[in-house]
Amino acid sequence: MTDAAISLRQGSFAARRGRMIVYAIALAIALALAFAPFLFQDVRSAQVAARICVFIVLAASYDLLIGYTGIVSFAHTMFFGLGAYGAAMALKNFGATWTSVAFGGAAGVAAAFVLALAIGALSLRVKAIFFAMVTLAAASVMMVLASQFSDFTGGEDGMVYSAPKLLSPATPLFTDADGKVVKLFGVSLNGKIAAYYFVFLTCLVLYWLLARIVRSPLGTVLEAIRENEMRAEAIGYRVVAYRTAVFAISAIAAALAGVVWAVWLKYTGPETTLSFAIMIDILLIVVIGGMGTMIGAVIGVTIMSLAQFYLKDLMHLAAEATAAVPILPRLLDPDRWLLWLGVLFILLVYFFPAGIAGTLMRKGGRP
Repeated sequence: MTDAAISLRQGSFAARRGRMIVYAIALAIALALAFAPFLFQDVRSAQVAARICVFIVLAASYDLLIGYTGIVSFAHTMFFGLGAYGAAMALKNFGATWTSVAFGGAAGVAAAFVLALAIGALSLRVKAIFFAMVTLAAASVMMVLASQFSDFTGGEDGMVYSAPKLLSPATPLFTDADGKVVKLFGVSLNGKIAAYYFVFLTCLVLYWLLARIVRSPLGTVLEAIRENEMRAEAIGYRVVAYRTAVFAISAIAAALAGVVWAVWLKYTGPETTLSFAIMIDILLIVVIGGMGTMIGAVIGVTIMSLAQFYLKDLMHLAAEATAAVPILPRLLDPDRWLLWLGVLFILLVYFFPAGIAGTLMRKGGRP
């Protein structure tokens, strides 16, 4: 066997091993999310688990744009916010019913779809940087409108409302002969559990649909457009039509994630759905997880969420443990958690240049 054949075989083995590691990590995260209400019973852990579920869909839908099609957009939170505000306004004005969720969510998704088609049709013919600026301007306008139309959106304060009764913590799902709420592994089976599994199962279906899209013939065309737009156009693909279509599909997925987030949070405001900080988080998640992998969204969101919610606590413990060491406790002061979060991201990008999933799955393979 030649040296080239041996090298190729070793590279193929390394790539397969990398894929197995990525799939094992993703499976562990999925199992942890599936049993989160029973494994992590405090309020913050439930919030973090639900956020991970929603943001996996949000990041995966953005990866469909930037990772698989090469479209750089800064308007993804705008579509996320449209879905959330649609459901929130319906729940607040028409009552906490599933009809309100369906009606308001459908209105928000429809608005996101129409707006995505309009932006895509008018702007995707221009160069990438100009399209990115157009989407940034559109997202900024949407945030200003949400803040100023306080009669409808609650303005800067946002809106507080109730979710359907089934999702209320006071609603028992199962009761015993004495009328008491049935417990499973010490956890009461009430509306709080129903709310979490509404989020988990809905997000699981949405993620599965997005994964199916990238593995379909459409996904192959999108990758061809990303790699060489002119060649894709030359062999007969209508590039602008495909780019507009995928922009609309990702907008629908983001809006549906917004609906789920609004139902879970029972509060919707500019900072929770339309903030540019969320857009930056999504971009970082996709880069850290691995662009063009889809499974990278699962890993990226988990790392980002755990760091944002628990790094401060870990630094507090570390500062106490190193109290006798000069300077170190000051460096590990919890108020400096953003500094260490930045260091963590720099290290991740340095050691995993194609993202965690991308680097592991391609390690040893041909470039």
